[in-house]
Amino acid sequence: MSLRDYLQAPVAVSPRESLTGERQQRKLDLRDALYQRLSSEHIAQLMAQDKTRAEREVSAVLKQLTLEPRYQIGEPSQRMTLIQEVLNLVVGLGPLEELLADPSVTEIMVNGHDRVFYEREGCLHTSTVTFDDEQQLRMVIDRIVGPLGRRVDEQSPLVSARLKQGHRVNVVIPPLALDGPILTIRKFRDEIFTLDELVLRGSMESRIACLLRWAVLSRKNIAVSGGTGSGKTTLLNALSVEIPPGERIITIEDAAELRFTTHPHVVRLEARMKNIEGSGEVSIRDLVVNALRMRPDRIVVGECRSAEALDMLQAMNTGHDGSLTTLHANSPGDVISRLVMMARYGMDLPVEVIEEQIGSALDLIVQIDRNPGGVRRVTELCGCRVVEGSVELVPLVSWDRHTQGYVWQAVPSWLEESAHNPFIEESEVTAWRSSLSLF
Repeated sequence: MSLRDYLQAPVAVSPRESLTGERQQRKLDLRDALYQRLSSEHIAQLMAQDKTRAEREVSAVLKQLTLEPRYQIGEPSQRMTLIQEVLNLVVGLGPLEELLADPSVTEIMVNGHDRVFYEREGCLHTSTVTFDDEQQLRMVIDRIVGPLGRRVDEQSPLVSARLKQGHRVNVVIPPLALDGPILTIRKFRDEIFTLDELVLRGSMESRIACLLRWAVLSRKNIAVSGGTGSGKTTLLNALSVEIPPGERIITIEDAAELRFTTHPHVVRLEARMKNIEGSGEVSIRDLVVNALRMRPDRIVVGECRSAEALDMLQAMNTGHDGSLTTLHANSPGDVISRLVMMARYGMDLPVEVIEEQIGSALDLIVQIDRNPGGVRRVTELCGCRVVEGSVELVPLVSWDRHTQGYVWQAVPSWLEESAHNPFIEESEVTAWRSSLSLF
């Protein structure tokens, strides 16, 4: 559906109760009055040129219209709510605008037109705002994916895309979605969390943050693992902040989520899906191979999920140390199994050869999980080493759920090299080691 068609489409009226019907009728009357002042073609042109200007002009006209006696009903706050609803309907995303504007909401999940949920502080909540019917939801979906050059219909019922502000969008429509269109929007903060901020939020203790910071400064290869929504990308962003400003970073992602607001030298690459004709795909693996020709000091792969694992391991083992990545896994042990499986997608090598590559490539595996209360927490840190041709995990620290505290088991061997690192104070490392009470 085109933007013009959307603007001219009738507002769907819900047959729920008389009060809701009257509210919808006032919304319809106000929208029709708006179009008498500003044509839908003019609004569409403004939105194509400058959405902020379009919102400003439409809002000014709506405020003028509500000064008429027929809209002098109820409190001023009710009229402002009516203005905002019509504004969202004409130039925004309807019922979703309120949730998108709320910085505390991290994910929006629309399960059909009458079921909207959102995530706040890691917990799911039912939203009081819903769509009037499936047609309105489909129009909002078209408005989201249209400017991105994508389409969603029965021939292409699945769409994954990224909004201009960086939010990740996934759409599934019938016949794949049995209960109506499904829309999921994962929001990302404009400002990323640092390791110190994650400590304050309870995601880790300060000693773990110090170790992770030193690992990045020492150019150790780090894999962050966890489940969906566990905070892998948030932690990867926090680790990326610690990369010294004099290094060239190449980021590779399926959908760009990483933020580098302060680092001066970042090259961001994003994979591309097949177009409508079924061609033009550029995979993560293609970008990893190409990144090796771009003189990277650091390669940051947003998520490793397929055959690119082999190329990433080879890059880590051929001088591109200090690389960072994430992957889905339930434990550090599962990380090894998944990397073996993914590497074999790229080349059918013996498991022993792949494990040896993993053991020599990875220096640190960080497991992060989300507990039932919504708190994201680093639960395990493991080092990696090669023993008799296979990879062996060295447990460093783990979260004890019974004592609700961390248990330290070992110190990584590479920490001995910190005395030669100009970014790390040897006295800090000495004080840190003594705080562990291991020796």
